[in-house]
Amino acid sequence: MARKPQENPQLDMTPMIDVVFELIIFFVVTIKQEDLFTKLNVNRPAPAASSSSNSSDDITVNIEIGRRYDGSPQGVIIYNGREVDRKDLDKNLRDIARTSKKTPIIVKCAGNSPHKALVDVLDICYKNELFSVSVFSL
Repeated sequence: MARKPQENPQLDMTPMIDVVFELIIFFVVTIKQEDLFTKLNVNRPAPAASSSSNSSDDITVNIEIGRRYDGSPQGVIIYNGREVDRKDLDKNLRDIARTSKKTPIIVKCAGNSPHKALVDVLDICYKNELFSVSVFSL
């Protein structure tokens, strides 16, 4: 009578992998993420002393866009506290672009202002190669 060749016993890995994945899912779901973010110790770099000597970087241009009180579809553009039309804004931004192309432009847009006025302001900034533009909603 011939002997059967002995088979090596093998351990099935599928149930072990399933248990590991279930544990990973359990810990991901139960962890509190706000605890992680409040305990992060982030040290921001101090500003360089040489950057304060350049006065052209300290200039910020404020542009506000709103709706006219007479109900016209044209939006009102307020540049540094005074109302301007699109030609005057283009001229003023062109003068600023000559001194520094990195001047930050802050555009504050009212919720009821027409979209065309915002697009016009962004087009004028793009035309004058002023790309550091931030848009905020009022």
